[in-house]
Amino acid sequence: MPSWIEVIVLAIVQGLTEFIPISSTAHLRIVPALFGWQDPGAAFSAVLQIGTLLAVLWYFWRDIVRIFRAMCADLVRGKLATTQDARLGWMIVVGTVPIVVCGLLFEDHIETTLRSLYVMSTALAGVAVLLAIAEWVMARRQETGFTGREIDRALWRDAIVVGFAQAAALVPGTSRSGATILGGLCSGLTREAAARFSFLLSIPAILAAGVFQLFDARSQLLASGDNALKLCVALVVTAIVGYATIPWLLGFLRKRTTLVFIVYRLLLAGLLLFLLATGRIS
Repeated sequence: MPSWIEVIVLAIVQGLTEFIPISSTAHLRIVPALFGWQDPGAAFSAVLQIGTLLAVLWYFWRDIVRIFRAMCADLVRGKLATTQDARLGWMIVVGTVPIVVCGLLFEDHIETTLRSLYVMSTALAGVAVLLAIAEWVMARRQETGFTGREIDRALWRDAIVVGFAQAAALVPGTSRSGATILGGLCSGLTREAAARFSFLLSIPAILAAGVFQLFDARSQLLASGDNALKLCVALVVTAIVGYATIPWLLGFLRKRTTLVFIVYRLLLAGLLLFLLATGRIS
C-alpha cells in the first residue's frame, strides 16, 4: 500500500482522469514514476476505480434507477427493450460483454507486460490520432447537416461498437473514456451522448474489475487497519473529485471538440518517450 501522500495524490489523479479521455491508468503509472514512487500496481489502480464508480452512481442515480426498473419490467413481461429506458439498459449489458471476455482472457498481460510505459505512450499517441480522425469525420458529417444522435436515439450497433472500444481500453494508456467516446463518435453519436453512454457503460465494468481485484488482492490491500483506512480515504477522495469532473466534461463536450485532449495526449506521449529515452524514468 502506498504512503498517505501517495494515496491522496493518486486518488485525486484517478478522480480527475478517469472520465476525461486522457487515461487514468497511464497517469497512475506515470505520476509515481515521475516522483520516484513505486508502481501502485494494477490491483490498487482497479480498486481505486470503485471511487469513480461511486461518483457515476451518485451523479446518475435517477437515470440508473429508471433504467433498472424498466429492465425489471421487461423481465416480468418476458420481453426485452419494450421501452427506451429498458433498451438503453440492455444496450449497456451488450456493450459490457466484450470487456468481460477480453479481461478474463488477457488478465495476466494487462497486469504485467501491458503496464510498460512504452506501451502506454504508444496507446496515448495512437488514440489521440484516432480521435483526431473521428473529429474530422464528424466535421464532414456536420457539413451535410448530420449533427449526431443523442443517447435516446442510440442504436444496437452503437452499443456493440462502443463495447468493443471499451474492451480495447484494457491496454493501459488507451483510456476507457477516450476509447468509448471515440467509439461513440465513430458510430454517429454526439460528443455529449458518447460521453454519457460512456459513463453508464462504465458501471458494470468498473464494478466487476474493482470487486475482483479487491477480492484477489485483499491480503495485501487490507493487510492492516492502516491499509484499510488508506483505501477508504482514497475511495472517498476519488469519488468527490470524480463527481465534480462529470458535469464539467459533459458541459465541455456540449460546446467543444476533443482537440485539447488530443493535443494533451500527444504531448504527454512525447514527454514520456523523452523521459524514458534519457533515463529520467525507467
